[in-house]
Amino acid sequence: MLHPKQFEVNEAWIAFRINDAPIRTDRDGDFNCIALMDAASCYILGLELIPVTAAEPPAAQFRSMLKNAQRQKQQLPKTLFVAREDVADLVTREATEQNIEVVRVSENELLIYTGEARQAFADRFEEDSR
Repeated sequence: MLHPKQFEVNEAWIAFRINDAPIRTDRDGDFNCIALMDAASCYILGLELIPVTAAEPPAAQFRSMLKNAQRQKQQLPKTLFVAREDVADLVTREATEQNIEVVRVSENELLIYTGEARQAFADRFEEDSR
């Protein structure tokens, strides 16, 4: 079972969908929000909105997300965790091109990291979008 204490800051990051329900907008349609989190500190490094019609972030959008996080942290991680249940072909390809090892784990294994962030997001934003 994974735990934040297993990692040093910036050793591993997690890419995950932070919202349970689509974020609804009148003008631009519905979106999912993809988060990038440091596994040791559980610090959210960045968020990106992607249309619900997209299975995963486009490679260029994920590349930008990685670059922005790299600017903040002055490095890229060695490992990126992604839930097995998520479609992540483009994310995997982009991370691999950046020499980041992608490790697919069950979403349940990531809950120790993502659960609190998802709950806070739902409490603040998903109630407003209904």
